[in-house]
Amino acid sequence: MRWKMAFVVFLVVMLAYTVKEKHNTPISDASIAKHYSALSMQPLCGSMLWSMSKTSSITMTRSEVWRTRLWSAIRTTLACTIAGCTSLYGPAPVRRYLEFPSFMYSTAVLIVSDATLGDTLRGCWHVLCSNIHVMLLSLVTLQLIGPHNFTNSVAAVAMAASAFLVALPESTHLVTKQLAFGQLVNVYVSSVVDGGKGGVTMHPIHVVCSTAFGAVASVLAMLLPFPCLASHQTKKLYRLYTKNICERLNCNIEAISASDNSTAVCFFTQAKSLSTTGAKLLQSIRSKQDGMHWERFNPNWIDPEEKLQDMELPIGAMDIALSTYTSFPVGVIDEELRGVLLNFIRQFSKKFGQQAKCFAPLDATITSEMKKGILTKNLSIAYKDLPASFFLYCVHLLLDESSIANKTDSKLEKTEKSGDSKWSTRKIREVVMKLIPSNQNLGFAFKSSLSLGLAVFCGLTYNKENGYWAGLLISLCFVTERHPTFSLANARGQGTAMGSIYGILCSFLLERFIDIRFLPLLPWIVFSSFLSYSRMYGQAGGISAVTGALLVIGMNHNEPPSKFALARIVEVSIGLLCFVLVEILFNPYRAATLAKSELSQCLRSLQDCIDQIGIINPTKKEMPFSSTQALREGQKKLKYLVGQLEEFTVEAELEPNFWFIPFHNACYRKMLESLSRMANLLLFVTYSMENIMLLSQKSGAFSVNLQDGVNENLETFKNKVSSTLKCLHEKTRIKSPRELENEIKNRNLLCDIETQEYLNEGAFRIWDGDKEVYSITASFLKHLEKMANKTCTNIDEEMLKGQLLFHYSCLGFCTSSLMRETLKIQSEVKKLLIWENPSGPTTFKELFCKDQV
Repeated sequence: MRWKMAFVVFLVVMLAYTVKEKHNTPISDASIAKHYSALSMQPLCGSMLWSMSKTSSITMTRSEVWRTRLWSAIRTTLACTIAGCTSLYGPAPVRRYLEFPSFMYSTAVLIVSDATLGDTLRGCWHVLCSNIHVMLLSLVTLQLIGPHNFTNSVAAVAMAASAFLVALPESTHLVTKQLAFGQLVNVYVSSVVDGGKGGVTMHPIHVVCSTAFGAVASVLAMLLPFPCLASHQTKKLYRLYTKNICERLNCNIEAISASDNSTAVCFFTQAKSLSTTGAKLLQSIRSKQDGMHWERFNPNWIDPEEKLQDMELPIGAMDIALSTYTSFPVGVIDEELRGVLLNFIRQFSKKFGQQAKCFAPLDATITSEMKKGILTKNLSIAYKDLPASFFLYCVHLLLDESSIANKTDSKLEKTEKSGDSKWSTRKIREVVMKLIPSNQNLGFAFKSSLSLGLAVFCGLTYNKENGYWAGLLISLCFVTERHPTFSLANARGQGTAMGSIYGILCSFLLERFIDIRFLPLLPWIVFSSFLSYSRMYGQAGGISAVTGALLVIGMNHNEPPSKFALARIVEVSIGLLCFVLVEILFNPYRAATLAKSELSQCLRSLQDCIDQIGIINPTKKEMPFSSTQALREGQKKLKYLVGQLEEFTVEAELEPNFWFIPFHNACYRKMLESLSRMANLLLFVTYSMENIMLLSQKSGAFSVNLQDGVNENLETFKNKVSSTLKCLHEKTRIKSPRELENEIKNRNLLCDIETQEYLNEGAFRIWDGDKEVYSITASFLKHLEKMANKTCTNIDEEMLKGQLLFHYSCLGFCTSSLMRETLKIQSEVKKLLIWENPSGPTTFKELFCKDQV
């Protein structure tokens, strides 16, 4: 038997090695440097620079994603092969301790899927922690109750109590809790099935050993035939991202300097496509960071996330600047400025070509000349074209390598350092507060306890011999936050059915060849691994599909496979039904309802950020950085809420509507796009204001008149946008037109009987049209023109004027863009309310009335 196991492993290893040689030849740093160096030596022509890129980063990213998924499938196959062959054909002393191959497979698939060596080592740590939890809880429970006293109800109560204790600590990782849930199900159900013959220690030891061997098989799969390191994958993703960055910059610059509209639109469309790919690459790099922390033994360990984010923000802002143009060409971009921008592209590409492992700064002399050229050109275009000026502002940020997202007030840092004496008390208080479970964690503990207890009881009541599966499957379903319950349950049910049917077919076809029954599983594991990335099934369905087949073919049964598979499908259905019922009990609100509530919170947080925009006062001797720091904190909160809104939106898209009104997906997606843009623009507002306050101290009375006019514009901007967001916040909280009518009556709003318009709208006033946006933008441009035409006495004053003009133009563009995005959100909120209230008023004038002149 052993030679058959060795033969199977040898086949898998050779397959992996062949694929590596064919598809995964590592790219050397020298080749990357040579490619970019050759690219940078081309003539200063954007189109030629673009054409020299033999393969787009989009194509390379798709190829890399395909190779990564293929390698993940192969390593998952290898891990399951090692685990299966050992449990079926391994030495008898070893097989005696691997009495729970079902959970051994589940552990291997859970740890290896889409993982690196660092992720697998982290998974082994979670296995160790779960083993400690299970040994302590199960031994104490079995000793107190007695294995012979375990019945269906006793096992359910013990499972519920143990699951509550495992889920309660907030510091315990979710994967540790999931593994512990599954192990406890195996221990308690086994005690019921064998009537307590295993004693107190046998089942816990066998469960722990099976789980540990699944982790060992995972580590071996990550090491053979060569280690799969997170740092190596991050380097490849980083190279792809830098190539993507260079292509996006080139497309943006070609678009803004194009000589005709069709060419500009073509480059802008390509830039948007590259932006989507860049966001996915950045997200992939972030996902590898945890694995890299477990590979710190690697001397080449890098953490590029912060630097990449500092590049992503300005380049994403360039897209916002280009999106404001309705037609091209841009008149203010002349040949001289075009040459400066293309020279910047050449230096930028050369930078990433010459250094592939670290973020070396650009050449100081060349950078200084380009920055000076950009500042000089901005003096002549800032008061003519705010989007073009903002575009140059983003280029200047890339040259300066400034971090606009992580800037903190030095005075605040000094204050924190001076308060080190209170550190111990604050730290002790934080530790004590962490020991007290939060409401969310208490809810998670109760939910897990009730679901598992009910599933174990119902599963044992239906079929004692196969009572494991009702609780075992849902043990891996739990998450601390919300998720699409029905979609997840549906994916797991379908995946289990597909895997079981495949296992039955293979068992029927290979009925006479029992010794090689494991071979048909190998292609199915690869297929199921790719199935995990599908939109329909996801990770839940993919894991269920592979484990479904593994448990039919990869285990020894005392009954025919068809009978076992049918019993398991029924048990899984029982478990999923218990899971869904408890989820509905603890989360009775639909994702669509929560999405609307989260939208209201986003609008409220956005209003708070707008209110935090301070008025610039050059007469103060100290810079009021506390206001900008508060704006930064508000922006972080807004970014978090927008992320939550996106999660609820995704969940609402996946969940069935039943008898409810369908979820307005398109409307929420447009509002998410606007909210995300506004959150990024607020960072630029903060950064420009900080620099204006800093430069104002040096300029003295140089820009007092300009600041007075800008402050007036800011006040108008804040009043308009803040009142609008307040109104939208209140409207999104309204659940029905009847509730609106009652609120209108309570406010005593006067209504014109003929026009049905409210004469005194109060908090319900909404401004409409782009007239106010154009008015504020024109006012900003007038102030900038006065400053640009101001005579300077020396070079230093001229440079100071250029810097101030740069930051003021950024502030002007951001405020006008924030107003435009507010108008878009206003339009989408109106559509949303009409969609959700189709039987309401024929015209929503009482919801959205125009200003009465």
